[in-house]
Amino acid sequence: MPDVLHAPVRLSTVRLLLRKPKLSDASPLFREYATDPEVVRYLSWQAHRCEQETTDFLRQCLETWIDGTNYSYVIELLEEPDRLIGMIDIRPRGQRVEYGYVLSRECWGRGYMSEALSSLVDWSLAQPNVWRASAYCDCENLASARVMEKAGMRFEGTLRRYMVFPNVSREPRDCRMYAKVRT
Repeated sequence: MPDVLHAPVRLSTVRLLLRKPKLSDASPLFREYATDPEVVRYLSWQAHRCEQETTDFLRQCLETWIDGTNYSYVIELLEEPDRLIGMIDIRPRGQRVEYGYVLSRECWGRGYMSEALSSLVDWSLAQPNVWRASAYCDCENLASARVMEKAGMRFEGTLRRYMVFPNVSREPRDCRMYAKVRT
């Protein structure tokens, strides 16, 4: 069995700080993006109706840090300390890792998520037991596809009827798979 992945609790990029979440992050995350239906359109969850839903989500994130099944990070702007603009996570799966991410609509189109994803992909592939870094998005979510491309991931194909995005449809939808591998 491969070694367990031990993600860093903090990681900095040129413009961002990625750090392990705290329960006290619920209020700013709730205000910044968790209630925005456009932000969560292509996610597996619906917009939060109350701050308690965001708190419960963060509690789950912290539990998965303990068992090593998922490492979620809040994303802060270095130029605006304590402004939480989104989240990104690493999901270890043996010799591979997967990512998921969400970003405040106000921050779209500025390269923040590509920067965050790129740093986690590079970190992950530098780990001795990780050979593949991948993510997917709904086929209609071209902005997310571009994030993955800018992070150095390559399009590998379409996963037919792969994921339900409840804000778009109750039926599974086709997704685009992207990956970067260590050779």
